[in-house]
Amino acid sequence: MSDQRVVLVTGGGTGIGAATARLLRADGCQVVVSGRRPEPLERIARECGALARVSDATDPDDVQALVEAAVSAFGRLDGVVLNAGVGRGGSVGDVTLEDWELVMRTNLTGPFLLLRAALPHLLRARGAVVAVASVAALRNGGSSAAYATSKAALLQLCRSLAVDYGHLGLRANTVCPSWVRTEMADRRMARFAEEEGLAGGAEQAYREATVLSPAGRPGEPAEVAEAIGWLLSPAASYVNGAVLTVDGGVTALDPGTSAFDFRMEPRRPR
Repeated sequence: MSDQRVVLVTGGGTGIGAATARLLRADGCQVVVSGRRPEPLERIARECGALARVSDATDPDDVQALVEAAVSAFGRLDGVVLNAGVGRGGSVGDVTLEDWELVMRTNLTGPFLLLRAALPHLLRARGAVVAVASVAALRNGGSSAAYATSKAALLQLCRSLAVDYGHLGLRANTVCPSWVRTEMADRRMARFAEEEGLAGGAEQAYREATVLSPAGRPGEPAEVAEAIGWLLSPAASYVNGAVLTVDGGVTALDPGTSAFDFRMEPRRPR
């Protein structure tokens, strides 16, 4: 059996997942990328030498087969990056039951299924898990009931791993990014620009969405990948159950002071 670390990255075809796969391969890890769409997975596999596996993160049989494929290919499993996710808008009174169930099934039940299938291998390797949550797990915005709830629950799912299995050598941590330039964020920004008639399109939408961030810009997938790679690595050997914000400082800001630096006007009555 090779002594190379083996890491499984869900949602690995684009955005943060793809950037994480590139970084881990550059660091000498074997990487399995999974997702529902074969084309982006195959593109990343060709680019960096990862192993691509199409898998539905919400299907127990698919998830079990995914873990078995990773172990069969490389003989071990040292890490899991829980990156697959979806977002649907709506307040408690507005979000549909179908959207609520889709978000919970993808963002919470899917990670649970994968962790349960991977757990024996992770314990054998004294491995590590990193969940990609969101600042929405820590701070809520409007019309985000399902998404924010699912990400907060994902954070606690990882902490449960740390508490229950830390004494056996398993580490489980969470990263909480703010706006990052991914396919999902690009779609949201394009919709925001269209709804508000922003002449600058998605780029202007990104600028407006990050105007209160101390960084003053969205993040890049590679910046989040660096945090994930560190948490997976032996360099973070005493970090367990932690929540690392990768958000340009946005959660450090007190919104009550924003009026001193910015003139804020609502776009429409609430």
